[in-house]
Amino acid sequence: MTRGRNSGTMIPPLCTMSDREFEQFSRFIYDEAGIKMPPAKKTMLEARLQKRLKALDIHSFREYADFVFSDTGRDQELIHLIDVVTTNKTDFFREPHHFDFLVRHAIPAMRETRDAGESPLNPFRIWSAGCSTGEEPYTMAMVLAEYAASHPGFRFSILASDICTRVLQSAASAVYTEERTDTIPLPLKKKYLLRSKDRSRGLVRIAPVLRSMISFKRVNFMDDHFGIQEKQDVIFCRNVIIYFDKETQAALMRKFHRHLQPGGFLFIGHSETLNGLDVPFTQVGNTVYRRN
Repeated sequence: MTRGRNSGTMIPPLCTMSDREFEQFSRFIYDEAGIKMPPAKKTMLEARLQKRLKALDIHSFREYADFVFSDTGRDQELIHLIDVVTTNKTDFFREPHHFDFLVRHAIPAMRETRDAGESPLNPFRIWSAGCSTGEEPYTMAMVLAEYAASHPGFRFSILASDICTRVLQSAASAVYTEERTDTIPLPLKKKYLLRSKDRSRGLVRIAPVLRSMISFKRVNFMDDHFGIQEKQDVIFCRNVIIYFDKETQAALMRKFHRHLQPGGFLFIGHSETLNGLDVPFTQVGNTVYRRN
């Protein structure tokens, strides 16, 4: 124990995680969330979990493991454990060619499909799967609202999901620093962003007209059906499957296939590919696939 610099309080030393404990946690995280935790991640996991130990007043990783692996711990702590191990990096209009493909090719193709069969009265459904702090679904909302303005009768709804409750809460608040919005085109900024009354805070909020178009939901990709009933026209799942092994990637793609309309589109990240996976998709663009 050491003393605090300016007080007589005793500061407990940081505990360490044994290799056996890391193996238990990494297997548990893989089984529950599909996320790979190789040995090189041990230091990262150990550091990130220190806050959970402090919050729970737990003094060792052995004690924390006993809690997490219990029935009570699984119910109460699993969400927090997944929150601290997931990486959430995103931007507005990230990989902009995807949004260009969306309005130039994907939407017209799906509208043709509807003209040939499905009721045109149903809204165009798009799912941001792994939405992080919300930049992606709000980008979708801007792009689709602009498309709707020039295509009378076009209606849409956006589902935004993530496994991390912390980022979902942040996304639903729709509040960002002005710096975070630098990648949004100026005309869209003026139209869809509201500045804080206190300009010194440097904050903006997404306009209500866009917020009303998005529903947020916690989804674990390891679940069989995600709790989602409606089939989607488009799914964006970008920079997510890089954390999964090939078997988990293939299983997830087959689930996405079931949740897409016939001919629906799947967008993945710039460093990801479906090559080598036995899944029923055909590549139709740069990291863009269509459901067979």
